[in-house]
Amino acid sequence: MTERGEGWEILRLLSDPTRARILNLVRREELSVAELQDILGMGQSRISSHLALLRQGGLVADRREGKRAFYGLRADLSPAVDSLLREALDLVDRDAGFAEDRANLERVLASRKQVAERYFNLVAGRLGRSYCPGRSWEAIGHFLLLLAPRVRVADLGAGEGMLGQLLARNAERVICVDRSPRMVEVGRELAARNEIENLEYLEGDIEAVPLPDESVDLAFLSQALHHAEHPGRAVREAYRILAPGGRLAILDLAEHRFEKARELYADTWLGFSENELYRFLREAGFRSVEVTAVAREEEEPGFVTLLATGLRPGGAGPAAGN
Repeated sequence: MTERGEGWEILRLLSDPTRARILNLVRREELSVAELQDILGMGQSRISSHLALLRQGGLVADRREGKRAFYGLRADLSPAVDSLLREALDLVDRDAGFAEDRANLERVLASRKQVAERYFNLVAGRLGRSYCPGRSWEAIGHFLLLLAPRVRVADLGAGEGMLGQLLARNAERVICVDRSPRMVEVGRELAARNEIENLEYLEGDIEAVPLPDESVDLAFLSQALHHAEHPGRAVREAYRILAPGGRLAILDLAEHRFEKARELYADTWLGFSENELYRFLREAGFRSVEVTAVAREEEEPGFVTLLATGLRPGGAGPAAGN
């Protein structure tokens, strides 16, 4: 094929926005189909079809690693083709619509690094595989909560407020919000019984939190967001009540297909993808957003738990204390 013919072929391949997005990603880093799915939020067959066309066009190459294939920009492109492709992708990269792709790429690469780190940590002395007296997640949780800074905390969708009661031992003030009158009643009874004076229970919805603007330093939603009718609205409410520099933490299920959860647990959403949680926080205004899987159940249906965190811009942040 002549250079002119190659040029027309490149332009034809780049005319499809999805192929342009894929090329713009794999020129930065070799990626698997699963990673491209995660970044782009598309199905496997659609991505594989576009990759096949890009391979046929001689723009990408695949590298096998065990059962997985990684795709990257070909290293042996002619100088003319390489120049044309990179100039075209530089123009594509300036489009605001590709900013989310770049952010998702950074998150996926960070997750890839964490997987490797977890593996090497695990094999180093087989730490964590053997029983160790006194070392339990419950004990460690109590220990870490005592180290939490002395700040104002909102436990949104608190239920009985177990986490709120633990945090209240060291926090300046904790407000537990739940829409169930019975849950609020039980929580108040537990707080009174345990003589926790800096713990308050309020009846209210996480999509319309009964707290003033900028009134807390730390807000969290622990397995509550999938009960919201409009999860994005709940995240925006958390942003509203946080003071500048405040932090939001969300602990929730990763996207799953266990439909029976709607009946068994009154779940409105069957979890969320990492991209969805990331988008909720970014669109609400949070910065320094991170989303990562922190737990995976071995038994069916094998729920995965995600932790998402973000900072409201401005201020010194909760770690500064009061």
